Amino acid sequence: MAGVSEMSVGAAAACAGAVVWLVGGPHVGARRARLLFAGSGGVAGTGPPPLWEQLGGEVGRLRGRLGGEWWSAAAGVVLAVLGTSVVPLVMGLAGVPLLRRVRLTRRARQAQERRGDEVIALCGALAGEVRAGRQPGQALLRAARDGDGLGDAQPAVLAAARFGGDVPDALAVAARQPGADGLLGLAACWRVAVDRGAGLAAGVDRLEAALRAERDQRADLRAQLAGARATAVMLAGLPVLGLLLGTALGSDPLHVLLHTGPGLGCLVVGGVLEGLGMWWAMRIVRGAEAM
Repeated sequence: MAGVSEMSVGAAAACAGAVVWLVGGPHVGARRARLLFAGSGGVAGTGPPPLWEQLGGEVGRLRGRLGGEWWSAAAGVVLAVLGTSVVPLVMGLAGVPLLRRVRLTRRARQAQERRGDEVIALCGALAGEVRAGRQPGQALLRAARDGDGLGDAQPAVLAAARFGGDVPDALAVAARQPGADGLLGLAACWRVAVDRGAGLAAGVDRLEAALRAERDQRADLRAQLAGARATAVMLAGLPVLGLLLGTALGSDPLHVLLHTGPGLGCLVVGGVLEGLGMWWAMRIVRGAEAM
């Protein structure tokens, strides 16, 4: 039994080391050395990279294509081998779609934030062009030339600005994209400036300041909630730490959980409670971010 426990500990340590090596990349130290000794002749390599660097690059590309959610399946395979049970494999495969959803949600949020930044930059550039003496249509054409604040609706908005179309309506359509809500304010400023002869630059300046303040407020709130989110994730990982400690003490918790009735019951109940706890904690954090 002691030999099996030592073997389990060794396999778990080897798997953890492999994960760290794959996530961090095997060429971090070499890249740091090149940066430190660049130009001094200390590290000079003009030939092909070593084999381990090539393998690390291939692993990185494979990881980028598959997505991080497949680490759940890999962990399930490792635990299934260590515990000689198919239950961890099934749980690992079940976690793949959940982790994919989390990854896609995070990517959509990042794209939304980038679009919001582009809208702010568009407002600033438009105000500068108008203040330089250009007409609103020409100013919008020049301001949107180097940015992506209009997104997929950019051809329609620029066509309306170039040929005298309804620019506010085109901006309102563009504002339906995630993160482009600020274009509604730009459409209102445009309509007021054209219909009533008000200063477009002053209105767009105020709009840019308001959007920038709102973005900074969201960033500050997210920073304040980062501690709560990290605490929830840390607490969710405590059962894994308990399994590692139990294995190190020689109690073989994987055998108890996967090959006994009470162990399977504890695994099911614990997994359900763990999932509910994470869902509830993240729901509280998301609710606080939306306030």
